[in-house]
Amino acid sequence: MLRTLLLGCALLAALPALADDDDDNRFGLAGLLSAGNKEDLPPITLSAGMPLADAPLELQSGTYYEIEIEADGSQELALVGPEFFRAIWIDEIVIEGLEIRPLGLDSVEFDEAGTMEVGFIAIKPGSYHLMVPGSTGETQRLEISIR
Repeated sequence: MLRTLLLGCALLAALPALADDDDDNRFGLAGLLSAGNKEDLPPITLSAGMPLADAPLELQSGTYYEIEIEADGSQELALVGPEFFRAIWIDEIVIEGLEIRPLGLDSVEFDEAGTMEVGFIAIKPGSYHLMVPGSTGETQRLEISIR
C-alpha cells in the first residue's frame, strides 16, 4: 500500500514536467478547434445570374474553416451539396448572431438578403461541389476538393 502511494506521489510530481513538454501540445488547448488551425475562406455569393465564387476551394482534411454565404436578395436561391456536407463536421452556423449547431445539413436557402457564416472541419478527402439546384451553368456550381 505504501509503495502504491509513493508511486502515485512520484507521478503527481512529474505532471508539471509533462505539461511543459512542447511536443505534446502542438495543437494548443483546443486541438482541431484552436485558432492556429483556423482558416477563413473567400465568401460564396448568391445572386441571380452571378458566379458563386471566383475560384474552386481547396481544403485540407483536419483544418477548421469559416466561410460566409451571402445572398443579395435578387432572387430566392439555395445551395445544395449533400455529399460535401457529409464530408465535413459542422461546428456551427451563425445567422444574425444566432448560433446553430446541427448534426447534419443537406442544403441552405435564402428567401431574402442576408449572411450566414458556417464553421466546419474538413474530414473526408475527395471532390465535391455546392450548387444552385435546378441550374445548369458552371458559374452556379462551386467545386470543392478536400486533400
